[in-house]
Amino acid sequence: MPNPYREIFARPGTKGFSAAAFVARLPLPMTTIGLVAMLSQTHGEYWLAGAVSATFALANAFISPQVSRWVDAKGQSAVLLPTTFVTFFALIGLATAAWMRWPIWTLFAFALVAGLMPSMMALVRARWSEIYRDRPELHTAFAFESVIDELVYICGPVFGIGLSVALFPEAGVLASAAFLAVGTTLFVVQKSTEPKVDPHRVKGGGSVMRRLAMWFLVVLCAGMGVIFGTAEVSVVAFSEALGNKGAATYILSAYAAGSFVVGLVFGAIRFKSSLARRLLFASLVAAVTTLPMPFVGSLWGLTAVIFLAGAAISPTFISAMTLIERIVPSSQVTEGITYAMTGMSIGFAAGSSLAGWTIDAYGASNGFWVAVAGGGLAFTTMLLGYGLLNRPEPQAVPSGVALNPAE
Repeated sequence: MPNPYREIFARPGTKGFSAAAFVARLPLPMTTIGLVAMLSQTHGEYWLAGAVSATFALANAFISPQVSRWVDAKGQSAVLLPTTFVTFFALIGLATAAWMRWPIWTLFAFALVAGLMPSMMALVRARWSEIYRDRPELHTAFAFESVIDELVYICGPVFGIGLSVALFPEAGVLASAAFLAVGTTLFVVQKSTEPKVDPHRVKGGGSVMRRLAMWFLVVLCAGMGVIFGTAEVSVVAFSEALGNKGAATYILSAYAAGSFVVGLVFGAIRFKSSLARRLLFASLVAAVTTLPMPFVGSLWGLTAVIFLAGAAISPTFISAMTLIERIVPSSQVTEGITYAMTGMSIGFAAGSSLAGWTIDAYGASNGFWVAVAGGGLAFTTMLLGYGLLNRPEPQAVPSGVALNPAE
């Protein structure tokens, strides 16, 4: 029986760029959760930890699509080097500001600059799209990368929280900076698989967000991001409330593990149903699995619920990314995928900030109600957009509408 995952790595260079991208994308989950772990220890206030983490996520949400448009116009290597350099020193600045107890505003300033971090999840998918465009192998490749994303979110909390708790509060953020520098360097030096720049891309004009279908996908991803952001803050607070803050590491890892297992199976299946139908079902599962979270009373119970909730993640993002690859022009794939990640980051920022406020005001368990709201948003958005997404030909949004004011 043929192994579809072995087949996608038959092309030269695919193993190398995928492995490098794994290292280079670790800093995103490490930074978001590392900031929560770092500042909750150094400053002792979850509202501050959640707000700084949200500032980083929100800054990245609005900056990274512009970085990706620059990538589509100039090439990956030309853009990754300067943006990584700036982000690296911003992360060092964050750790230093926390350690030296610099004024609070410096934490927000460095978090804002660190938002320049490139969207490696989009960049690696752009390479796969270049290799397997309009071929069935692209579904498997996107599924593999979604599984790797979940592996990243397994390792990210382990490093981000584990290092901060076991060594010193700033260790997780410093490790994030190191992974970013090493992973990006390894990714950039692999020129053979880098997508070629379309000379007409610069003249083509128009953001991918002029396509109405993209709006539904971005808002859906925002709903999923609310779930993620809520989980990261609420799980840490819930574990601390029960006297075992380090348990947040394995609980959050269980979330990613659930998605990891389902994603492997999902990517190996050749579906006959439409992408939109798969996405509708996945968003329904995501909404339903958030419902037990506020009522769990033990760490092991929360671990089980979180694991089951993770089962909806990979199918949701595999289907969403494949839809984007079909909706947007091939020369704007990086930008299109990055906007989906932008939606997730905006949702993450809202989720982590609202959950932090709710936890401070009403207790750790009640923070999970924000996740329930996020699941409801994702499923409702998919219901409203189902008809359009089931026939994803490009459709323009009125020219005055844009996700980012910079568009």
